Amino acid sequence: MFDYHVHSHFSPDASMTMEDAINSALEKGITEICFTDHIDYDCDGKNNDIKFNVNDYFNSIDFYREKYKNRISIKQGVEFGLQPHLINEYTTDANRYEFDFILCSIHSLEREDLYTGSFFNNRPQLDAYSIYFEELAKVIDTFDHYSVLGHLDVIKRYGGYDISLPLENYQEFISPLLKKIIDKGKGLELNTSGLRYQVGDYHPSMDILKIYHSLGGEIITLGSDAHQSKHVAFDFSNALKGLLDIGFKYIATFSNMNPQFHSIEKLIVK
Repeated sequence: MFDYHVHSHFSPDASMTMEDAINSALEKGITEICFTDHIDYDCDGKNNDIKFNVNDYFNSIDFYREKYKNRISIKQGVEFGLQPHLINEYTTDANRYEFDFILCSIHSLEREDLYTGSFFNNRPQLDAYSIYFEELAKVIDTFDHYSVLGHLDVIKRYGGYDISLPLENYQEFISPLLKKIIDKGKGLELNTSGLRYQVGDYHPSMDILKIYHSLGGEIITLGSDAHQSKHVAFDFSNALKGLLDIGFKYIATFSNMNPQFHSIEKLIVK
């Protein structure tokens, strides 16, 4: 089993060390973990950045690779919090550093942080969703230095609305977006954190994953989006069964930005 979305203390919103995450993964039978700490430039429209020293990060990963060799595989990833006006900065980072895996995510819209900013103030729910998918489409059109889209439809998590809009309200955005990433050889993440945040489904929803599969999408990673050790590999068994029911046969892992594929059926049997 593989967890490809894990945050250590290198992310300011995470409370666990790398070693905490590794030990939790070992307890849960995870054979490969990929750290994906945050780099979010201009996260609030005020030129404030969320970032870490990449060399220190890689050195820590190297240390734990040696300490836990033959027990667990540890990959060096990153989660880029992209915005359309920051493509050059992220392209530079992707070319400068030797990441195994890059998540392409959106955490800010119109230069406002989705969690702490004012983006949702007096904004109708459908307008918020539309802006999210439009900005994500702009990013995908102009940025190719990533492995998979992180927590697609994460917009449902925020805004304080009573319920999430059903897929039919924004389905017009989904198929074109998924076709683009398939054509570019990119993939999707199944992020299990939606259940923890009481969204009622994964990110993206199983309905979106069905569309992805019907369009020929094959590259899919599994990530807990853990910021605490107890959430590593959260609900993975159910997630794998759900993917198998849709028709997916493989889960992807990455080395040097290249995917390798693993039979879901064999993982479930184990």
